[in-house]
Amino acid sequence: MKLKCGLLLALALVSLKLWAQKADTITIVSYNIHHGNPPAKPDVIDLDAIANVLANQQPDFVALQEVDVQVNRSGNVNQAEYLAKKLNMYFYFAKAIDYDGGEYGVAVLSKYPILAQQTLKFSRIEGVKAEDRVLAVVTVKLGNGKQVTFGSTHLDHQKDEALRLLQVSEIVKYAEKEKGAFLIAGDFNAVPNSATIQLLDKGFKRTCQQCGFTIPVVTPKKAIDFIAFKPNRKISVFSHEVVQEHQASDHLPIVAKIIFK
Repeated sequence: MKLKCGLLLALALVSLKLWAQKADTITIVSYNIHHGNPPAKPDVIDLDAIANVLANQQPDFVALQEVDVQVNRSGNVNQAEYLAKKLNMYFYFAKAIDYDGGEYGVAVLSKYPILAQQTLKFSRIEGVKAEDRVLAVVTVKLGNGKQVTFGSTHLDHQKDEALRLLQVSEIVKYAEKEKGAFLIAGDFNAVPNSATIQLLDKGFKRTCQQCGFTIPVVTPKKAIDFIAFKPNRKISVFSHEVVQEHQASDHLPIVAKIIFK
């Protein structure tokens, strides 16, 4: 009986994989890259290590956070452009703040040409001191002709959730205007049972429910990095995992495979 059940399970898994291969499947990675600075090497910038981590996943889309563009501390390099060239992808960078002679923010890498791009600058709360935060959004057309909008973000990091709640509410409002597939990924600086993620879950479906921990990079204890999509009966999750790369950044990257039926 156990042998029969095992055989049925194996056949079911094979069938699922074959179905996923025939369907339109895209791979999404989200990675807070800590401006290319490995935590164990305070004075080193190693973008090639980040590029190798990403290349191993063969992504269609990448959401990057903590990206430097022409910043002194990281050698005056456009990190979004550098990684895009390494991976043979298109890119869009969205500045959150001016920093150390350059710009600092989030970026999107796309396997497909970018048809439209936009930066949503989140609102501030009067009297609350905080870095500006943004959502980088691109629209592309997949090889099969389907149009997809994809965003990368990095929410406020303070203990009080007020700004994060405001930022998520603006993301949800933005997504409501999008008629087609809308996906988002990033560092939300909030754990699954927080008010921030509970609000996100009202407008989006995350690719994980029992989400693996992503920070700190050594012995991680919290999940704060997520991939999500606006609910759509034609979209489902094939897989989600935390990539066990403990050297390149201070976050573990996450990867999800999304199926378009």
